[in-house]
Amino acid sequence: MPDPSPQNVKNADGSAWPPVSQAPVGPRPFKLILKDLDEPGYTPDIGCYQRHGGYEALKRALAMPARDLPDGKKLSPQEALREDVKASGLRGRGGAGFSAGLKWSFVDRRSGKPIYLICNADESEPGTFKDRQILHKDPHQLIEGMIISCWANDVKLAYIYIRGEMPHAAKLLNQALKEARAAGFLGKNILGTGYDLEIHVHRGAGAYICGEETGLIESLEGKRAYPRIKPPYFPAVLGLYMCPTIVNNVETLCHVKHIVLMGPGEYAKLGTPNNTGTRIVSLSGDVQQPGYYEIQVGRVTLGELIFDKNFGGGLKPGRSLKAIIPGGSSSKVLKAGEVFKLNRKGADGQMTKVDVPLLDLPYDFDSLQQAGTMSGSSAIIVLDDSRSMVETLGNLSEFYAHESCGQCTPCREGALWLAKATHRLCHGEGRKADADYLTHIAQNIQGRTICAFGEAASWPVLSFVKKFRDEFEAQGAADEAARAKAPGSASSASHPSNATRPAAGSLQTH
Repeated sequence: MPDPSPQNVKNADGSAWPPVSQAPVGPRPFKLILKDLDEPGYTPDIGCYQRHGGYEALKRALAMPARDLPDGKKLSPQEALREDVKASGLRGRGGAGFSAGLKWSFVDRRSGKPIYLICNADESEPGTFKDRQILHKDPHQLIEGMIISCWANDVKLAYIYIRGEMPHAAKLLNQALKEARAAGFLGKNILGTGYDLEIHVHRGAGAYICGEETGLIESLEGKRAYPRIKPPYFPAVLGLYMCPTIVNNVETLCHVKHIVLMGPGEYAKLGTPNNTGTRIVSLSGDVQQPGYYEIQVGRVTLGELIFDKNFGGGLKPGRSLKAIIPGGSSSKVLKAGEVFKLNRKGADGQMTKVDVPLLDLPYDFDSLQQAGTMSGSSAIIVLDDSRSMVETLGNLSEFYAHESCGQCTPCREGALWLAKATHRLCHGEGRKADADYLTHIAQNIQGRTICAFGEAASWPVLSFVKKFRDEFEAQGAADEAARAKAPGSASSASHPSNATRPAAGSLQTH
């Protein structure tokens, strides 16, 4: 059997990774959020959680004093905690990677309206399975993080919006909330401080669009999950019930607890500058050890996550790397052998462009953005040379066509056209011109919709076709040649699948 160790694995272009002299020396997962939940005997009940230090961060937060500033001003305990979250550098773990503390600072606190907090537990990005680990195995960690975040933002009512396909997680959360109330951590006069808070679990109906914060809010209000136009409907000002609202991801809220325990300065030492803390990565696809791994942000490379024995353990024996989807299915695909120019600080302290091979890319928000993609929901999907890029894109396009909410015409119609075109390519009815056709449709979706679903549907198409154009053109040409040879077929142009299809460059509307 071939040795699957990194030094004997080749990229799809035939190059080896990494050179033996540069083989990783053994990066390790760094467990902060996952510190206890996978330990033998750990259970999701409050007793086990408290035996492992649970709710100590909440007690510390509620006991925080006011803070004097050098200019003579004074911050309330809640304001001080909000500043700590900002100083920690914590960025949202749900997809966009926006500063959590800055997001909190946008909340309208002068309107007199109640402020709400919503935990976005609608984990629906294909390839992502990190948040459900917390919900299933350590729900009190999320609840403690939520209570602290609610206290810091003067929230009296909060919701956990959970994906409908997670019934067991919803049951565990409701039980955990019941235990927290009984222990005095939730409800009226929490721990004798006079602070009141209630949290409710709301189950969604299984719509991908509800991962978008304003679509989620519409659904929570009992309406069809049509995302709202921003501006003016920024949740921090006009959110749930037209009141100021904070929407944070499950993992993001868990980090707040650790910022309280560690302090913002110590927390910011984890990870790398502007990419602080830890992050849970969902690793799937053609690796020997798929699973979820927590790392310090930016301290581990894509190559280490795939090939190191402490993470993915390498590709299947005899296979070579073809592509990586680095941040969930909506992120732009990266091709094996690519080299990117990233901004790096030189010895003189000045920023300079440095060539960084794909597998040496640090897994953080900024490096992947500079490489033309994103870390998104931190879901890495690995594709080896056994995978057809045409069929892979066909699978993704079918998903996005099914999940479009239908509010915006470019997305509603365009996502379906993309799915139909890739379906034809996967079923012997393609054309060589379909590569251009797919690109043209995708370009007319992105940037033309109310929410980012348009980009989610179009970016995979644009990147797959751009980086694997030869594969799409070869598939289309082979289909045309097969039809031309078929009995009774005068030419591929007369094929029914072409008669109903607008030509590339002439996008039609209905």
